[in-house]
Amino acid sequence: MSQSSVSQSKPRLLITGGSSYLGQALVPLAVATFETCYTYFSHDPQLDKRATAVQLDLRQSEQVHRLIDRWQPQIIIHLAGSNRTADMYAVITKGTQTITAAAPHARLIFISSDVVFDGYHAPYDESAPPQPRHEYGRAKAAAEQIVARHPNHVIIRTSLIYGFHAVDRGTQWMMAALKKGETVTLFNNQWRNPIAAETLSQACLELATHSYIGILNVAGDEVLTRADYALKLLDWWQFDKRENLNIAPAPADAPWPPNTTLTIDRAKNLLQTPLKGLTEILRTLTKTSFKT
Repeated sequence: MSQSSVSQSKPRLLITGGSSYLGQALVPLAVATFETCYTYFSHDPQLDKRATAVQLDLRQSEQVHRLIDRWQPQIIIHLAGSNRTADMYAVITKGTQTITAAAPHARLIFISSDVVFDGYHAPYDESAPPQPRHEYGRAKAAAEQIVARHPNHVIIRTSLIYGFHAVDRGTQWMMAALKKGETVTLFNNQWRNPIAAETLSQACLELATHSYIGILNVAGDEVLTRADYALKLLDWWQFDKRENLNIAPAPADAPWPPNTTLTIDRAKNLLQTPLKGLTEILRTLTKTSFKT
């Protein structure tokens, strides 16, 4: 990839974590409007021939600087992260610091999470201070502080992400465990407001050229327990192997916050993208079949 190969006809967009579940929904939408480059860590999902794919390890700062210097993005949508405890700080926090240093003049859209909160003071608006309970939330909260110092930024706090381009990874794990005869417990005392990957992608692209700066809650307009959320998705994918599926309260010492409901009034007023809840979206879709 050379600087001369970068098109001047569309805004240049860099998507970190293009191989992520959200990235796989975002990249195909982005290429219609942006000259798009996406990164992957180990495997290129070959999302769209109109996009440029680049292998990137956010822990290697020289790789990040080299890519940004060559691509010269006007906008960065920063999705990349890690759920491996050993890598969380290096990838999520230090990686974000490297990006902000390498691209001080780009517009930066950072995907954060509702788990920056402890879950005991819901609902949370954009002014709520982070109080993370575990390592992932702490890494995201620290990254938020870094992004907040960038002159042209949006910190998107979002919730559980599902979609219909592919089974989301949480549901994949649940299906695989149940198919193997393992017991899966769905918690009925943890509340979130899930959002479709396609909806979140559209919101990201809308914000890419918007003037808004600051924190923005972008989540679905429906609050569900983790159990209700999972059951709706199992119904949608027509997955019936539920003999070992239990529904129960999470134990008191569970590391995940009990209620991270986000208020989305600001986003609903700011964005044209409708932030529909899961039940409403499912009503509008044609049933599909998941082969078990």
